[in-house]
Amino acid sequence: MNKLIFMMCCTVSVAMAQELPRDVPVPGGIAVIPLGEDPASAPQVWYGDNRVLVVSTDGLWHAIVGIPLSAEPGDQAVAVRYADATENRYTFRVEPKEYAAQHITLSNKRQVNPSARDLRRIERENKRMRAVFAHYDARAVDQAIFEQPADGEISGTFGLRRFFNGEPRQPHSGVDFAAPVGTPVRAPADATVVLTGNFFFNGLSIFLDHGQGVISMMNHLSRIDVRDGQAVTRGEVIGAVGATGRATGPHLHWTLSLNNARVDPLLFLPPMPEPATPDTTPMQMGE
Repeated sequence: MNKLIFMMCCTVSVAMAQELPRDVPVPGGIAVIPLGEDPASAPQVWYGDNRVLVVSTDGLWHAIVGIPLSAEPGDQAVAVRYADATENRYTFRVEPKEYAAQHITLSNKRQVNPSARDLRRIERENKRMRAVFAHYDARAVDQAIFEQPADGEISGTFGLRRFFNGEPRQPHSGVDFAAPVGTPVRAPADATVVLTGNFFFNGLSIFLDHGQGVISMMNHLSRIDVRDGQAVTRGEVIGAVGATGRATGPHLHWTLSLNNARVDPLLFLPPMPEPATPDTTPMQMGE
């Protein structure tokens, strides 16, 4: 099969926008790539070494590719294998994006410069989290558009370049919803609970596997209402908003990972007003 080149743009048709995440091919965004007509079996897609989410809509298969924040602008490619064993390669262009900076002041110095003992704990926790984000389960996602997991205003946007007490740290890996302690946290889509626990930076946390390499991480909870291995449905209460871990106030932090790349969760939600970025917002440190 001849090589096909798809130059991705940031707009999609109205019909697709109702069923698919928004196509925003920037670092930390996603590329929505049409793959062809809808036969009985879905094609398999790889972006580097990671399997990619594939969904069907309007009689076509689409690859939903998570683009890591570390991606360089320019042409990128995915490899596709169809049910009849034919293979193809699709390229898409990653456009540049500059994320804003955010400066946070923390009174707990250990949350900025952890002790040697803290660092050993953090590495053990990071190893567990990396394994979850790299996991791929072939089951289909229930829908490609998710639901907001907690009521509240957006207090921290994805990709912010963070400085804690003047020291640079990892970019913000998700979106924050400010809400009072005890506000219900719900599953944004059907999932299996794959990891729960109390993490040094992230506090009480829940990891949800939605299928096909789509993973949600919910941080800073005040309580966890589910157990590892439990199946949950879209909208089901799984915990409550809190301020555990590294947080300057009560909020829910939601990370969304596709093909082991952390992406802006808002691309999977229905469009909402553009949030204002305050000078200081509750933040977390994780992947």
